[in-house]
Amino acid sequence: MAQIDVNQLNQAKANVTLTESLLTQAIEKSSSDPTLAQEAIKQAFNEIAQAQTAVSQVQSAFLAQKSE
Repeated sequence: MAQIDVNQLNQAKANVTLTESLLTQAIEKSSSDPTLAQEAIKQAFNEIAQAQTAVSQVQSAFLAQKSE
């Protein structure tokens, strides 16, 4: 039976949680500080990318083990 890397999934979850916080900050600062809002959006984008990478790695490993 294929093993799932829970640590990587927990990392992806943390990335998504941070993304939510950053997007909330971007929304709150959108009128008062557009530069800060833009920086928060950039950071959120990076967190999403890291989460996608972690989930993709888990999925690839799972599928590879499943096909053995």
